[in-house]
Amino acid sequence: MGYLTALAIIFVSIWCCFFLLLFHYGVFALIGVFKRTTYPKTDRLLKYGIVIAARNEEAVIGSLLDSIRACDYPQEKLVVFVVAHNCTDHTAQIARAHGANVYEYDNPAERTAGYAYRYLFDRINAEWGDAGIDGFFIINADNVLAPDYLSKMNDAFVATGGEHVITSYRNSRNFGSNYMSCLYGIYFISACRFEARGRTVCGCSTRVSGTGYLFPPRLVEHGWEYVTLTEDWEFTADQLAQGSKVLYCDEAEFFDEQPLTMKVMLRQRLRWARGHMIVFFTRFRTLMKSLFSRGNGLDGRRRFSVFDISASILPLGVISIALLLVQLGCIALCPLFGCNAGRVWAFYGWVVVPGAVRAVLFAHRAGRVAAGASGARAHPTRRCGKAGGSGGPVALFPADQRISGRGRPVPPGPGVEGNPPCGCSGFGTDPGGVYW
Repeated sequence: MGYLTALAIIFVSIWCCFFLLLFHYGVFALIGVFKRTTYPKTDRLLKYGIVIAARNEEAVIGSLLDSIRACDYPQEKLVVFVVAHNCTDHTAQIARAHGANVYEYDNPAERTAGYAYRYLFDRINAEWGDAGIDGFFIINADNVLAPDYLSKMNDAFVATGGEHVITSYRNSRNFGSNYMSCLYGIYFISACRFEARGRTVCGCSTRVSGTGYLFPPRLVEHGWEYVTLTEDWEFTADQLAQGSKVLYCDEAEFFDEQPLTMKVMLRQRLRWARGHMIVFFTRFRTLMKSLFSRGNGLDGRRRFSVFDISASILPLGVISIALLLVQLGCIALCPLFGCNAGRVWAFYGWVVVPGAVRAVLFAHRAGRVAAGASGARAHPTRRCGKAGGSGGPVALFPADQRISGRGRPVPPGPGVEGNPPCGCSGFGTDPGGVYW
């Protein structure tokens, strides 16, 4: 057996194992294309706390609070909490004017959203313990809720016994702004359709993704524990390791604003990558112990969900690049073993590298085409209605032109036109207002 033949056998075997580790992703995606879980309408209306962490979000916090008030859910069953975290603008005043219970927390050493949640849940447990709240929503300050969002989430929560985490359909609020926001929108829509749908249909757990989820109060009766860069991953990993489920409600839709510039995108992606590595190093061992422990009471689906999230938090990109570099290094050693690797290098030079470049260019071009086809056109001279000033130029879509990823107009809700998304919310020119 020659050197190149041995290399081929070894690395084909490694890549096949790598593929089999993630094969279930494709199965769940295929199921999600054709099936989804729906929950029966219920007359039982539970009381919820809506938790919002905001940092310099004066341009968008009013839109979110107005959309909550516009929901078809009884307002007496809702308690809205806003923590103005390290704010230097009018976020707290605007939230109070919209009827929210506002807490202000200033600690420059504690910058992530997790610290804001920890402070806020400490206050809620101390001051609202007897309020009879049946569940808590985590919503980002730049989100907008569909009118039936709370009702659909209540249906799912009641149908599952109020014991599990429920996540929802994350759509794009500015899908047609440019190719970058369009690609972000496609990414999150694909995650919902191809990742969350299939897992819930099969009775397995999915994961929460930053915002738009609901959980029972028992999970925070001792406070909020997750303060790293990606608290959502930590939260998901711990819930699955402890036997809880994270289920998906496809009918509950909210709209999330996406980045528009390369600077903001890179900053966000670096944050996610760092947080992903933190979760891997802090949670992978715990998940493995939960997966192989016999006395933890996990049934088959819960155990598979632990395996699934363990595979998801692996640094797959780092592992793939490392394997590829090792493979290329072994090929480079061919002359030491009397082998000619000319054909192998030709394959990489003429097929692999150009193919990767073409894939990147295709994604770039597809994003531009999709953004143009959405029918949305910006009004560059419109300015945000932020309190205390006129704001800077923003890309703002009229209500009849903003198109969602599902192909229908985004419901503007009261106040959206007068208080639009803009650079001061963290997207656009200045990313300082968000937890990135």
